Amino acid sequence: MSAHESMEQAEHTKEAAGENRKIALLIAVIALCLALSETLGKGAQTESISKNVEASNLWAFFQAKSIRRTVVQTASDQAKLGVGTAGDAAAKAALQKQIDDWQQTAARYRSEPSTGEGTEQLAERAKHAEEERDLATAKYHHFELASAAFQIGIVLASATIITGMIALAWISGLLTVAGIAFTALGIFVPHLLHLP
Repeated sequence: MSAHESMEQAEHTKEAAGENRKIALLIAVIALCLALSETLGKGAQTESISKNVEASNLWAFFQAKSIRRTVVQTASDQAKLGVGTAGDAAAKAALQKQIDDWQQTAARYRSEPSTGEGTEQLAERAKHAEEERDLATAKYHHFELASAAFQIGIVLASATIITGMIALAWISGLLTVAGIAFTALGIFVPHLLHLP
């Protein structure tokens, strides 16, 4: 091998090393984006599960309160039928007081703003928890798509080093931009796209 060929080979090696450094930097940036989208995705997934459990608990409490209200209302209605057959005035008064107490209890089971535990308040809280769950789920789906784009981008950028095909690096860069876009959508407008 002549000196001229050795110099050309050294220049080519130096040029390839420079390209490989750029690709390595691209991989590092994509890995950073991947770590961010994975962290955001895990947080959104955890929040979605938490809000789903909260909504389920609130709906179960709602159902229990509804059953209690129905039982008390039924007892009140049955007692109303017995008021006319009660013998003396004291018995009628006691029965009417019990009916009034049951009706107050039934009304309290329906709406209890002071504690937020009436069926109306429980339904409102459960619906709010469902909305928060749906928002977190929408975020999670965007972050998952972003993570997939970043992972494929890393693979293609790595393949660029092995194959020397610069087109793979460009595709990797485009996937990175797509991943960043999905991450931004997940953060700022997760309901813009309806993802499964």
